[in-house]
Amino acid sequence: MTNRPIILGIVGDSAAGKTTLTKGIAQVLGPENVTIICTDDYHRYDRKQRAEIGITALHPDCNYLDIMQQHLTLLRTGQPILKPIYNHSTGMFDPPEYIDPKKFVIVEGLLGYSTRAARDCYDVKVYLAPPEELRAKWKVKRDTMKRGYSEAQVLKEMEKREPDSEAFIRPQRKWADVVVTFYPSADDAHTSQLHVRLVLRPTIPHPDFLEIIDRGSASFQPAVRLGLDRDMGKPVDVLEVDSHATKEQVNELEMILCNEMPNLKNFCSTEGDPDLGKLVGTTGELLRSYPLALTQLLISYHMIKATKIYQ
Repeated sequence: MTNRPIILGIVGDSAAGKTTLTKGIAQVLGPENVTIICTDDYHRYDRKQRAEIGITALHPDCNYLDIMQQHLTLLRTGQPILKPIYNHSTGMFDPPEYIDPKKFVIVEGLLGYSTRAARDCYDVKVYLAPPEELRAKWKVKRDTMKRGYSEAQVLKEMEKREPDSEAFIRPQRKWADVVVTFYPSADDAHTSQLHVRLVLRPTIPHPDFLEIIDRGSASFQPAVRLGLDRDMGKPVDVLEVDSHATKEQVNELEMILCNEMPNLKNFCSTEGDPDLGKLVGTTGELLRSYPLALTQLLISYHMIKATKIYQ
């Protein structure tokens, strides 16, 4: 089909950073061009029913995966859907929402890659894999501040969910084109500024970062590193950008993307939108993260590149 929507998947465990990443990508692509879908809306049971049955929201049996993959198939062909809505505040379902897909569709959630039919609907697949200790901090902060839980309640729920996280969420990493891991410095685990490790699988063609890093190896080291590794048994490229990388270092990497996709130039960190890479710190302050900005720009690059292939 010509002019069909380009679909991005962002999968990860609860509070892995999916929404933060999605906001920046939508900003680059243009909010007016983006439809955002959450697969967690396809829960089969509300919060009270889950407690009565003894099942977590992470278990496939707790979700209408058949309807989810049917809706993804419709969206891929540009057709509208009537999407369910799960209200995280009340733990119940709100009336469904009519969704007419725009040029880009971002699908985020827990189980987006859990079936072959669903996986076949994405043009770009991303998996978020922060260290579990960091994810726990993020979840406690989010659920206590925004969802009214106590810290003890959040930690107890995470412990209850851990077997399903291990069995159903983390294995989806193997289907991702890009695995994103934000992690703290070993010297200061309490900082809000995080390094990023990007696993770039050969399932999609990535930008050629090697030439510029080799050419300017002295100026990049040790804040920016590109190497070979294995992820889940498969060979991969790995790009790492430390939190203390300078604006100029990150901008050189971004310009590789911008030179191939000129419409990205407005978002390069040294001259573009100052809100790209923005995140909320541990005390509520707004911070600028160059590793986050680069990650958002890289994924946006892949989305725009897909439009040139399929549209």
